[in-house]
Amino acid sequence: MAGESGIRLGGMAPTDLPEVHETDHIRLDGRLSAADRERLRRIPSYKNAWSVLWLYGQTLLILVAAVKISHPISWLVAFVLMGRAHAQFASLAHEAAHRTLFRHKATNDIVGRWVLGYPGMTNTDAYRRVHMAHHKREFGPNEPDIPLYANYPVSRASLRRKLVRDITGQTGYKLLRAQLRNFRSPDVRARRTLHRMLFVQAILATISFASGYPLLYPLLWVLPYLTVWRVINRLRSIAEHGGLREDDDRRYTTHSVAQHRIAMFLMVPYKIGYHMAHHVDAGVPFRHLAEYHRLLHEANYLDASLEYPSYRALWKALAPA
Repeated sequence: MAGESGIRLGGMAPTDLPEVHETDHIRLDGRLSAADRERLRRIPSYKNAWSVLWLYGQTLLILVAAVKISHPISWLVAFVLMGRAHAQFASLAHEAAHRTLFRHKATNDIVGRWVLGYPGMTNTDAYRRVHMAHHKREFGPNEPDIPLYANYPVSRASLRRKLVRDITGQTGYKLLRAQLRNFRSPDVRARRTLHRMLFVQAILATISFASGYPLLYPLLWVLPYLTVWRVINRLRSIAEHGGLREDDDRRYTTHSVAQHRIAMFLMVPYKIGYHMAHHVDAGVPFRHLAEYHRLLHEANYLDASLEYPSYRALWKALAPA
């Protein structure tokens, strides 16, 4: 399905859907029963607080290990893992954008901004606004990410070119430069947010300098953000919605991929890989998505014909030749 703009949608959409069998937990449209909805939408604030604290703890451990070992291989491993750290910050900021990180709204928003968003160079409030449009109607008229999801399947050469732009920093630099244009924005809110974000980045740079390792900040925070994180973000994003199309049934708008430990560690932390469940009910916190995913399978909302066995299998389908 191609529009007047030349953007092609639906090239990866399924042609047949499994027949759903309503259960005590799942309705015919995939949504939860009233009792399960109440149960699975409960936000485990204390456990989530630990996730935020441990995110900072493991990030610090990576940096300390790189410095203490001080070997080219340790720096390379740390570089890759810090790209993963950006994926973790973004994933928990995404949770805060949905207001499912903490039950207390002010705590959710403050942590989402200052503890997760600004350190990861993300405006969580602006992200919330565009992301809610994405959830309201995937591929609809206000979908912010159609350029990222459109025109699949593509050739392997096309996907390779995209990933080369990502890993060489071209994509990251383009996006960062767009953020910095807010210095001149007529929107006071946009300028203020940019100032806050840069203030937090200045704190991180100062900590790096004061530790006696001034290159830690540019080499193991900014550069992985511009490179490794951009690759992770593209591969994850196209695995979520690449080549699909607008529809009331989320199975036409969202891919489902079986989750494996390595992928969950490197690319889809905090259960974000259970993306079908997340889109059927975006109010379910990340800790409950695996159970929701299992219930969708039990109701035959998802089956083996609709779920890719791995991310590698899906990427091969997205770029077959």
